[in-house]
Amino acid sequence: MAAVLVPASGRAAPMGYMRGYGAKAYPVTSLSWGLLVLSLVVVAVVTVLLVWALLRRRAPAAPTVVMAPGGGLSWITVGVGVSFLALVASAAWTVAVLARIGEPPAGADLTVEVTGHQWWWQVRYLDADPSLTFTTANEIHIPTGRPVRFRLIGADVIHSFWVPPLGGKTDLVPGQTNETWLQADRPGTYRGQCAEYCGLQHAHMALAVVAEPPDAFAAWRRHQAEGAGPPDGDLAARGQAAFVLRCGACHAVRGTAAGGILGPDLSHFMTRQTIAAGTLPNTPGHLSAWIADPQRIKPGNLMPRLALPGPTLAAIRAFLETLD
Repeated sequence: MAAVLVPASGRAAPMGYMRGYGAKAYPVTSLSWGLLVLSLVVVAVVTVLLVWALLRRRAPAAPTVVMAPGGGLSWITVGVGVSFLALVASAAWTVAVLARIGEPPAGADLTVEVTGHQWWWQVRYLDADPSLTFTTANEIHIPTGRPVRFRLIGADVIHSFWVPPLGGKTDLVPGQTNETWLQADRPGTYRGQCAEYCGLQHAHMALAVVAEPPDAFAAWRRHQAEGAGPPDGDLAARGQAAFVLRCGACHAVRGTAAGGILGPDLSHFMTRQTIAAGTLPNTPGHLSAWIADPQRIKPGNLMPRLALPGPTLAAIRAFLETLD
């Protein structure tokens, strides 16, 4: 069984943590494999000793023999000594890994502020240049090969920021700011998840970390910092007016009169892969369903069911589809 499970645990999986893809994940992954191998060795040794004890033959009528004092203590001494050394080595290795990943290496000049809400992620890119500071949601883009510093804040209850292929968990606690860092050494999309139970829709509080080459990231960042373009067509224009009236108290779209702060910023909504923090793929059909009745899809979230007339819903969807 172990021969099957150990290789399988290293295969790529959306939330797999036994295979690292960045500088912070590599030492943690090595430690995980080391502790797993140590555990398997302990299980194997104990199993062999148990089987040996069960199968050992005894003479059915052998007289009782009193062993000389100390005859069995050598096994106990060896077992305790080996166990002690293994535990000390494991503890020392763990402390060394924690010290190595505690602070980002030099060159972490990009800072991203992540705020956990029930049940979505607000993502704010900070920069000394105000023109490069912007807010998005549920999807984080980072450049490959560079460490990125994260400031983590809890807006309501305790959440936990976890992107297994890139690093370990860090809690987002209301009233304090925690920090962590991540680095991806190869392009790709890495799934993250809230790892602290935070209410009814905890399981539907996912995020995506998109790692891309530095040039592609720089282009994405410049585009995200811009406001939304003008509506394309009469239907989208009517949708923008309806969005500002019906949705603008909670959502923001830079470049329009919608400036709400209670819900996700939707300025470049169509560049995101999912809707509602990973709950649905970002497709026209799912978008219509979400606008029509968000409580059916994600019960308990703060977005109310507005009972929009069909033409109004279609217009708002047409407007949102222009936000790329």
